[in-house]
Amino acid sequence: MVILLILLLGSAKTFSAGGDLIKKRANAVLSLMTYTVVPDITASDLNIRNASNESTALSLTQMGGGATLSEKVPIYLEGVLGYSRYDPQFVVSNGSESRNIPVKWNSVTATGGIGWDIRLLKDKLGGNLVLRPIANFSLGTVASDLRIGARVLQRQRGGEYDFLDGGRLNAYGLGGALMLDYELFSKTQDIDLELRYSYQHLQSFATSSDVVSGNADAENVGLYLRRRAPIADWTLLDKPVRYVMEGARTEYLGNQRGQLGFDSLNSLGLGLELDSSKYDIVISRTRVLARYMFGNNTTGYGIGMAISF
Repeated sequence: MVILLILLLGSAKTFSAGGDLIKKRANAVLSLMTYTVVPDITASDLNIRNASNESTALSLTQMGGGATLSEKVPIYLEGVLGYSRYDPQFVVSNGSESRNIPVKWNSVTATGGIGWDIRLLKDKLGGNLVLRPIANFSLGTVASDLRIGARVLQRQRGGEYDFLDGGRLNAYGLGGALMLDYELFSKTQDIDLELRYSYQHLQSFATSSDVVSGNADAENVGLYLRRRAPIADWTLLDKPVRYVMEGARTEYLGNQRGQLGFDSLNSLGLGLELDSSKYDIVISRTRVLARYMFGNNTTGYGIGMAISF
């Protein structure tokens, strides 16, 4: 997905502020981790461009999933892997000459969650409504990749610049979520409706000495709706091919609100699902969806794939 947006965190600066500028940017990357530690369809693939030169200032990618073991063992497990790449666009100047430093900061996060399904009711159509409290934990790291810019800074070495060349910022997160989930599975249609509140607190640890330790909070409310239904007279692998429609909205709260220029993101998706459950293979269903995303001064699109076991 391509987002046309000015990323204020990525605007060009000089090193006149010394190490403080680098420390502030490194802590800003910790804040960007908050978009990859919480399951979020609307922000699962973001590419934000710098309006001044049309280069990619920030990329966010997320993949994961979750499932309940069974009705008899209503333990819910989820996992999410996230990756981001951020270009702060530092500019170093000696007073008469300025050069752009191609610094790249890479962030990787892993989140796990365990919850318990509390059944609230079962309707006449066979749908189940459950309340699902979830405990979450995360680990993440930010690594700076200077490479080409190392030669430019070879005469300006010092503790305040060490983070730019191979520095690392590690973080852990603790938090949880509360989800209200309605599921209906039938021959004519499948419906899945989720309302989720998520919160995680990220704290840095074992960090390069030249970067001040920091913290950030991930907090949002997400609404997700998906409907799957067979397409008449169309079968593959001895099973009906289904069309899939979905919609999602994420409302960002706390520190995340307005951080990237928007308070919320919306997603509309349409795709197809192939059912392979009749055959003795691990994958039972495969879905491919085209999504359109929009929000405050933000538009984009994406292609996603999901599999069920």
